[in-house]
Amino acid sequence: MTKRHVSLPPLAEQGLRAFIDEVDERLSSDENTCDVVEDVLVDLHGDRQAYERWQSGESVSPAERVRLQGYDPCNATLESEYYAEVAGMDEGEYERSKHLQWLWRQFDATPMADNIAFALRFRQMLADHLFAEAGDDLRLFKGITFTFGHNIELGDNVVVHDDVHLDDRGTLTVGDRVSISDNAHVYTHDHDVVDQTEVTDYHTIIEDDVRVTYDSMVQAGVRMGENSILAAKSIAGKDVPAHHIAAGQPAKSIAIKEGWERVADPIEDANVDRSDERVVEYDVPDVDVFDEFQRDLSPPDR
Repeated sequence: MTKRHVSLPPLAEQGLRAFIDEVDERLSSDENTCDVVEDVLVDLHGDRQAYERWQSGESVSPAERVRLQGYDPCNATLESEYYAEVAGMDEGEYERSKHLQWLWRQFDATPMADNIAFALRFRQMLADHLFAEAGDDLRLFKGITFTFGHNIELGDNVVVHDDVHLDDRGTLTVGDRVSISDNAHVYTHDHDVVDQTEVTDYHTIIEDDVRVTYDSMVQAGVRMGENSILAAKSIAGKDVPAHHIAAGQPAKSIAIKEGWERVADPIEDANVDRSDERVVEYDVPDVDVFDEFQRDLSPPDR
């Protein structure tokens, strides 16, 4: 066994349960999500007195005003807000995801984000509202980032450790009992080699009981088969079959888990690129194009 059970003192447990239940009820109601997020963040950051002074018209410094305005997600932008896919989403879909993602990120900036007993349950509650599907008994640690949030499906008993990036420009499906270790990156989109502004979205799949270990990367469109392992600092650009251990840059199957040889694919048949089968199509209406690179992409022979 690697863990033991730990309980909070009764009064501390009562307090955190009351707070999480209150936020959960407000997010489940018809109350404006922006208002809920702003109110929660003002209190979590201990800024209620300064906020009330500002709201009553008293003088605040420019820095204070920027800080107090920033608790309202409607006064902030995220990188994903600039992505072309947002223009093709249903009305209000991105806005709610953005507001909840802002609450998630700003909560992680508070000291309470290090209180495991509180933080894991708070993030589970947010995941229930944000993700397309959030299983039971998730353990979502500090510093996890994602693109939108609403294109992520997590199964039961998933553990995502510190500073993991779960990209969901495409679609990300994670099965039950998956472990994703610190600093890992899982992608669902890729850029064209010649024209970096041309983006293709994919469905990336991590099946049940997979371990994606420290500082590794699962590239867009990859399927990690059940019970497989991606070794530390490895990059999976092709499918990893069930029960295989893959390592390297690029990752290749180097072994089959002991005892699983009879039901696993042979190593010589492993690691096929099937990402083309998992392209996620999306429509982008006419939008004002922002080319951040301003490059001449015409090859010299054309």
